[in-house]
Amino acid sequence: MAKLPNPVDYAVPFFILLIVIEMFWARRRAPEKYEPRDTLVSLSFGLGSTVASLIFGGAIYALMLQVWEFRPVTVPWTWWAWALCFVLDDFLYYVFHRSAHRVRWFWASHVNHHSSQHYNLSTALRQTWTGWLALSFVFKLPLAAIGFPPAMILFCTGVNLIYQFWIHTEAIKRFPRWFEALMNTPSHHRVHHATNPRYLDANYAGVFIIWDRIFGTFVAEVDDEPIRYGIVRQLGTFNLLYAVFHEWIGIARDVWSAPWRHKLSYLWREPGWSHDGSRDTSDTIRARWQERQMADPAE
Repeated sequence: MAKLPNPVDYAVPFFILLIVIEMFWARRRAPEKYEPRDTLVSLSFGLGSTVASLIFGGAIYALMLQVWEFRPVTVPWTWWAWALCFVLDDFLYYVFHRSAHRVRWFWASHVNHHSSQHYNLSTALRQTWTGWLALSFVFKLPLAAIGFPPAMILFCTGVNLIYQFWIHTEAIKRFPRWFEALMNTPSHHRVHHATNPRYLDANYAGVFIIWDRIFGTFVAEVDDEPIRYGIVRQLGTFNLLYAVFHEWIGIARDVWSAPWRHKLSYLWREPGWSHDGSRDTSDTIRARWQERQMADPAE
């Protein structure tokens, strides 16, 4: 089976053009939205992710072909199959994305995307270098096992990624209500990148926000609360290699020093979990915030 072209490759020039346009907007309206060193790190993330895809993409595609060989049915190359593949792929992205925030092994790779304290179009380029190590591709295998051609799956994945680029902006506030109800938008995705307690672990959608609404992870953006971006424990540096690998290093340290009965928990429990309860998770942070809200709703 011949591979289809990666649509992201054709979108890159438009990504760069839109980033330049947003930079000019920010320079006039909100110069603090861009920080040169932060933007350089984001661009470097994007370049490194492209290299990683070139190195490991072929092996992942070959694995998908092997799984596809055992398919119970063969999904045809028809318009409805493409539409169905896109919707199902987006659902599996939701499953992956939610797992990437709730399982530290997956988070070690995904945290790269959240490591910037700025939210602009360049932030969208902060794609992981270590998705292959985290085995993130396993979330693509169910569609191949069903019978969707791997080339179709990967093409839909590329289109999904292209869609997610433009929602990384503060230049757009809201769309009409029907669009906000159905689609992932800049407003919804700003919530996802926020470190405010009310927003933690919310809005995992790729393209369709309906998955969050169905599974109870949707949180609407609140206009009177400024959003703080980044991660709970900010990097505090523009060192690219540290930004890429810091969570993997943290996992290695915790597994090495933890008692034997807790070692695996540092891989599969939620980020921030510790066997002695000395650290905060998103659940404990949000619980304390909710307690304060009940004590003082005006806070």
